Amino acid sequence: MSFKDIHDLTREQLLDFITDLSKRWLALDGLWFQAVEKEYGLNKAIAVDTAAWSKFTALEAQRIMAFLGLPAQGGLDALEQALKFRLYTFLNKQEIIRRSPDRLVFRMQDCRVQAARERKNMPLFPCKPAGLVEYSGFARTIDSRISTRCICCPPDKPDAGCYCAWEFTITE
Repeated sequence: MSFKDIHDLTREQLLDFITDLSKRWLALDGLWFQAVEKEYGLNKAIAVDTAAWSKFTALEAQRIMAFLGLPAQGGLDALEQALKFRLYTFLNKQEIIRRSPDRLVFRMQDCRVQAARERKNMPLFPCKPAGLVEYSGFARTIDSRISTRCICCPPDKPDAGCYCAWEFTITE
């Protein structure tokens, strides 16, 4: 393939490029984590990772809101829309379940990181500390009225059919 620039790409090629960019981002995240873990140990790496996610998740939510033109305090409808545009969306199989107007469940059915660990016969990565910060921070950035509860996330035993699951509720 030979392209002068991004404007030469077809729609299909642009979608493939988005997936490739997402893979690059995840590879950087993993390599960064492994370097910190090697230097300082797993517990310190998780603490530093959690601190980074607390900043990144708000930034990602703000940029998605701006890109989609989502209103501030847009409730669970805005959260549902924003979740579909996170970088993970292009890498992992996920589902969103609306059980009622004031309750949304997000389930990560297939996680690239955890699936790779399973293929290597490694234990699941204990991502719950970062996940608590990540998902609650993302939701609060979308709408400060949203509360987040972890249903399951490693090191918890995964629910059937997913690696992690998060419940979002809102009070008016």
